[in-house]
Amino acid sequence: MDDRYRNKYRISSARLDGWDYGSNGMYYVTICTKDRGRYFGDIERDTPSLSIPDAGIAFLQATEIGKVALNNWLGIPVFHPYVELDDFIIMPDHIHGILCIEKPDKTTWEKNKFGSQSKNLASILRGYKSSITKHSETNDIEFCWQPRYYDRVIRDQKEYQNIKNYIRDNPDQWFLNKNDFDNLFKP
Repeated sequence: MDDRYRNKYRISSARLDGWDYGSNGMYYVTICTKDRGRYFGDIERDTPSLSIPDAGIAFLQATEIGKVALNNWLGIPVFHPYVELDDFIIMPDHIHGILCIEKPDKTTWEKNKFGSQSKNLASILRGYKSSITKHSETNDIEFCWQPRYYDRVIRDQKEYQNIKNYIRDNPDQWFLNKNDFDNLFKP
């Protein structure tokens, strides 16, 4: 066996080492589109201001695939009854959300492992992503996900509140955080 590439090119896991991702808890997730393509729509404002660039309420003007992303997100508890949805936002090129896993009968701890998984965070997000991909393929809509996703186990009330605020403020921050300064003044 040739050991030249052993552990040299492997992408390290972004998961919390030793954590059971099927256990009860709150999980903050971010899922991005491939190359940050703006497949889900555009952020617009309902009350633009010329003097204050970030004034007004920003919201997603969703495309068809953006509407599917919303409906399928809302449908997660139908397919995974042990999941409750908390705050979430669909942006033009990504989704932020808090998922609460609550399994009253779960008594064992199984740390994160490589291989096929079910009834855990990975299987929930895999099903969600594949449902949107399938809709795009069936309806000949250009769309592609970025491989993988970002997650964070929410560990305390302060962290939970900070994440909720970040999610809620995300559309308003869209114009301020872009490198394209034209977006700062876009009505």
